[in-house]
Amino acid sequence: MVKEKDSRQIIQLYDCEDRFIWPRIIARNVPETAPPPIIVSGQTIIPKVNRYFYIVTTDIDLTNGFTLAANLFSDDNGVNVTEFSIIHPNGYVNLFINAVMQEGGIYSITETSLILNANNATIYRGTPIIIESLGFFTEVN
Repeated sequence: MVKEKDSRQIIQLYDCEDRFIWPRIIARNVPETAPPPIIVSGQTIIPKVNRYFYIVTTDIDLTNGFTLAANLFSDDNGVNVTEFSIIHPNGYVNLFINAVMQEGGIYSITETSLILNANNATIYRGTPIIIESLGFFTEVN
């Protein structure tokens, strides 16, 4: 009898009516300032970020994969580009489709194109595609 009473007390403590409510998230404009350099033993590491934007104009069927030319994309200033700035070996690239970062294995990027690997999916018209290329350079102090 005592065990049942203890069990009921535990159930009452974790009643479903006590719900967690997430705080409201407010989007704000992020200032467009360059990240600060990092000083490492007489050298300064300088990050360089390039972003490229494209809004899909017609549905893209990925059954056989698909390639998007770099000249479809614009940079942070809204200027069309002819190629992507990819920094090797001290850098990396992220791909965002509809504001969601994608797994590295589903795409590859060259200086002139974004190659989406074959899979059973469709990217619909109006979907934003963003490429973010980040690299690091050093300067001797």
